[in-house]
Amino acid sequence: MLRIHFTGEDLARLRMAPGPDTLWETILSFHRLRDRRGASVFGEWRQETRGRLSGETRLLSAVVPCRGYFPDFLTPPHGPHSLDAGLMRIRETGPERLDAELSRLPGGRPTTGWAAALADGCTTQLGRLADALAAYHQAAVSPYWAHIQARVDADRAARGRALLDGGASELLDSLPPMLRWRAPVLEADYPVDRELHLNGRGLLLQPSFFCRRTPVALHDPKLPPVLVYPVTHTQAPYESPPGPGRTTSLGRLVGHTRSSVLMAIGNGCTTSELARRAGVSLASASQHAGVLRDAGLLVTLRHGNSVLHTLTPLGSALLCGGTPRVPRPRRPSQAAQSSIPERSTPATM
Repeated sequence: MLRIHFTGEDLARLRMAPGPDTLWETILSFHRLRDRRGASVFGEWRQETRGRLSGETRLLSAVVPCRGYFPDFLTPPHGPHSLDAGLMRIRETGPERLDAELSRLPGGRPTTGWAAALADGCTTQLGRLADALAAYHQAAVSPYWAHIQARVDADRAARGRALLDGGASELLDSLPPMLRWRAPVLEADYPVDRELHLNGRGLLLQPSFFCRRTPVALHDPKLPPVLVYPVTHTQAPYESPPGPGRTTSLGRLVGHTRSSVLMAIGNGCTTSELARRAGVSLASASQHAGVLRDAGLLVTLRHGNSVLHTLTPLGSALLCGGTPRVPRPRRPSQAAQSSIPERSTPATM
């Protein structure tokens, strides 16, 4: 169990991440790629992703085990949606930190191959690792970013509602069941027994699409505290391709009332609030929300005894007359791509 100890100052400095974090999602998705569980959510994603990989898994497996500890330098604090900034921070990791963190891997400090050179602080191998992360992100995370962002935004809306209703204490109490707020300690299901004292630094709560079952925290207690926890999953991380069912759902959106309902959702609302804003009955608001959800234009997340509806990037783009923006990572150079080993079959648990 992980016990995170808060002071009054820590509660005042509690904050939510402004969106999904590219490197946390990239590293945690690599765990999901090698995990046979969660097939209903991740099964098709695994199949599609494996078909796009070109050897990155062999390189990444040397520093990211199937479970448990992985080096903190792989997930530097750099803000959401900024893969390039995160990779730059990784490239700047000093040799002492590389040696210390890689020595904590389950097998100890790497003694052979490129990972041993990395542990020695070789900048060439560090760049090779960053390029492999960029290529893996392009294959495994970037194509699904709009859906990942929608799920994280829905979770943020629920936590924001809790914060407005009851402050930091209610926000902590609203977190998923694997997290339990027993003031002044936040308890979390965790593979090892650990105490984390915030000591006035506050805590960043980072919802994650690819985090599963148990939250994740940085190993080094001196780093800025962050707690990564899983969002609630209701569907897989991909949009269905256009087809009869998809066309039918989108076709049902035509009409003044449904457009009004879509506009009324705004930054998030419950079904009763939606009914009041759109001037329709509660049953009608629920029915319209269901159609919009089936069409991929909104996400619904339970919040206490009610449900909270938020727009997806596609829904927002429809209202704004544009298309959702999906960040694309910088592609590795031709030379960097040639340095990545040939494709290998990912390990499974």
